[in-house]
Amino acid sequence: MLARLHLAVAFLTRLPLPPPAEWPPGSLALAVPTFPLVGLLVGGIGTAAYACAHMLLPPSLAAVLALAATIATTGGLHEDGLADVADGFGGGADKERKLAIMKDSRIGSFGVVAVAVGLMLRAGTLAQLASPGQVAGALLAAHALARAAMPALMRILPPARDTGLGAAAGRPTLAAAGLAAGIGVGAALLLLPSAAAVAAILGAAIGAAAVALLAWRQIGGQTGDVLGAAEQVAETLAMLAVVAAA
Repeated sequence: MLARLHLAVAFLTRLPLPPPAEWPPGSLALAVPTFPLVGLLVGGIGTAAYACAHMLLPPSLAAVLALAATIATTGGLHEDGLADVADGFGGGADKERKLAIMKDSRIGSFGVVAVAVGLMLRAGTLAQLASPGQVAGALLAAHALARAAMPALMRILPPARDTGLGAAAGRPTLAAAGLAAGIGVGAALLLLPSAAAVAAILGAAIGAAAVALLAWRQIGGQTGDVLGAAEQVAETLAMLAVVAAA
């Protein structure tokens, strides 16, 4: 399990860890139950940044710094996926063109707007919660739930292309995807008041399901970018739901 957690941390973050041992193609699917644990790690870094900034700055600025800390931890991996999906789905006329746009490293107007809106919504939720304790619960739960949703998409949707991350990651078993979901849900129930936890779980599930349905209609499957977009939408809706339930 520790080796799989190491692989998940190395894949989902930019933390300076020793490189994981050699894993054959498809091995990432074996590590998906640890994805929510990585979410707790990333959320914990954001929580610490918020708590430190909150001692000197108003909640709105502390919220921005907390998001900056989480993005620095992941290297903007999921934000990049959201931008690529927004550009591809918004600008491509057919599946081949959409996939080509998503593979392009350049970011277009659709991508910029999608990432900007997501950042503003998440910063706004943290500023609205304001209390470091409430922010901690929201950040930790949202990050765990969002990464718990990714294995479900890997399980449900086939890879949209024969190469790339979506194909190389492999398809997790139903049990592995279910365990990831269970860990994410359990974390939310432990970290948030009951009403807020249920709202966050529903928000994350709706966000991930919406991205999955859109990806199925647009390109017939998932890619690494689609998984990143699902994480971003699930995280944002989970945080919005916490505020709505407060």
